[in-house]
Amino acid sequence: MQIKNFNIVAIQEKVREQFEDLNPQDPSAWPALPRYGLLVLISFCVLLLLWFLWITDSREQLQQAQDKEVALKEDFKKKLVKAINLDLLKKQREQVQQYVLQLEKQLPSKAEMDALLSDINQAGLGRSLQFELFRPGQVVVRDYYAELPIALKVTGRYHDIGSFASDVANLSRIVTLNGLAISQSKENVLSFEATAKTYRYLDPDEIQAQKKAAGVKK
Repeated sequence: MQIKNFNIVAIQEKVREQFEDLNPQDPSAWPALPRYGLLVLISFCVLLLLWFLWITDSREQLQQAQDKEVALKEDFKKKLVKAINLDLLKKQREQVQQYVLQLEKQLPSKAEMDALLSDINQAGLGRSLQFELFRPGQVVVRDYYAELPIALKVTGRYHDIGSFASDVANLSRIVTLNGLAISQSKENVLSFEATAKTYRYLDPDEIQAQKKAAGVKK
């Protein structure tokens, strides 16, 4: 048997000769080894680019999914707290509704305004005060209620004026005293000036007019 000896140096020389004098403008004319080597290199670069683009897109999708997961967890926590406290929230809602109803009962209707003005007047007369001024002003319509200012000026003793202010505060309807001013008119007699404000709820026609006016402004 004969063993063939490979000449490594000769093989290296042949490979080197295939890579000499290559025309970069015409790769198709290259010998087989450099031509196929270039094809493998280009294929590798294309695969590397596609892999990089795929990784980048996958990373963005992963980040979006992670952000969405965090948002969903926070939303779940909020809804879980609401679900746990649902009975408590219902009770609080009922309490708020009852409180609103109580406040509404303290607001007179348009028909009851005259009676309320009479109550304020009687509160002063009941304390032996002399009315020098009792003048209702222009009604100011708010979103859900109307405000009526009343200019007051009474004279009397100090304790009687204090009792009058207390009586007004304890009326069944809401009345506030604003811009208080007390001065001495003569010996042992004080002059008390203020703007009493009372409130009433709007009737359905007035509420509808308010909503219509708000729509026109928008």
